[in-house]
Amino acid sequence: MSNPTRCMPLALAVLTGCLTLPAQAAIGLDRTRVIFDGAKDAVSMNIANNNTELPYLAQGWIEDEQGNKITSPLTVLPPVQRLEPGKHSQVKVQALPGAKLLAQDRETVYYFNLREIPPRSDKANTLQIALQTRIKLFYRPAAIIPSQQELANPWQEKLTLTRQGNQYQVNNPTPYYVTLVDARSSKEGKTAENFEPIMVPPKGSLTLGPSATALGATPYLTYINDYGGRPTLAFSCNGNNCAVDLKASPGNE
Repeated sequence: MSNPTRCMPLALAVLTGCLTLPAQAAIGLDRTRVIFDGAKDAVSMNIANNNTELPYLAQGWIEDEQGNKITSPLTVLPPVQRLEPGKHSQVKVQALPGAKLLAQDRETVYYFNLREIPPRSDKANTLQIALQTRIKLFYRPAAIIPSQQELANPWQEKLTLTRQGNQYQVNNPTPYYVTLVDARSSKEGKTAENFEPIMVPPKGSLTLGPSATALGATPYLTYINDYGGRPTLAFSCNGNNCAVDLKASPGNE
């Protein structure tokens, strides 16, 4: 879940879904997630046209958690811009007055989309491909912007697990979204069978896919931080309840 989703609208073809592609986009973005500081009016991102021969248009927009395109309380400026071959530019996500009406005690998640539009081909019967990048955008209210001291002790370390039947429930007591991208029973083990990445909402809980048996009494969970890094947390369980064991977590031994 750390990598941006690349969708490919195909001209002259019937295709309504999105495909996850390994293809290299002509329009590149400088990050894999956006953290919008609620104490500021906007956040800017760097974009580049990696094609050194052709100009491209870059079209940006925002979707809500349900995938609906929105223009408030956040909007993209400019919505469309032209990038000459090999050139760089910026795109901005601007907060509108409605942003102050969002929950101020926890994050709100959106999705930032950037689509490249290639120049029209002068060749007949040409199939043109336009790649699209879709990444998470977290609106983080000013009231919960972490201090430097808090950043030194990541909030993800406050996660707990509760065994319910043959599965573990992840409990997130923090005001931040936590994205988990791996789960295993040991530091050097393989990803547990049936695991799928999940994003645990602020002050919420979600159930892990693998069975509690597959994860054992010392589960290891990997999360994505603000910078796209993937730290791993080791958990120590006592009965049905598990807490992060900082001494056993990789990097802290």
